[in-house]
Amino acid sequence: MSFNINATNIYLRKGPENVFNRVQQWATFARQWWLFDAKNQDPFQTAYHIRPYLNGKTKPLFSPQTDCGDHVVIVNSKHIALEGDLWERIEFYHNTGYTKGVSWTPAWKLHQDDPTEFLRRQIKKKFKCTQLRALYMSRCHIFPEEEVPEEIMRNVTGQIRRITEVPKKLADYSEEERENFPRVFQFPKGFVLRPNTGYKP
Repeated sequence: MSFNINATNIYLRKGPENVFNRVQQWATFARQWWLFDAKNQDPFQTAYHIRPYLNGKTKPLFSPQTDCGDHVVIVNSKHIALEGDLWERIEFYHNTGYTKGVSWTPAWKLHQDDPTEFLRRQIKKKFKCTQLRALYMSRCHIFPEEEVPEEIMRNVTGQIRRITEVPKKLADYSEEERENFPRVFQFPKGFVLRPNTGYKP
């Protein structure tokens, strides 16, 4: 028994449903470029926030065995924020394999030498130790400031929302906003503030 099936009619069928979904299919399989501003952001929360974009969990065709992630461009990694005294408490272990080759590097020293290494290590720790981890990290582009090469910014098509909003500084407020801001206490008109010269009985 033989079947005569025209494969051209099957794979090249131009129905309305196939035509309208074609662009959506291309966007799903293509690698997009995302931009993330790490200024005043927690590096530990940032690593969890960036991971789904690098391994492709934001796409409907995700599979743990496939490499379908996107590119992520991170700027202002020099201005990340840690709470409390974590800059002094966190240390990174390194062993050269030789005698007396063990060293512990504080987080502030590592960040001072390379402003991108601390955030890069936190993102790398969020992936399992497989062969795909190197491919995920190869699509993570970290820059210490806002200066990004033009050939990279030309590919950016979307922006990842920040985890924590950056608070405004006092210099960023206008004079009108400062005057209209509700005051907790206001000196009476004509009050003269004298310096404290000490106790006089």
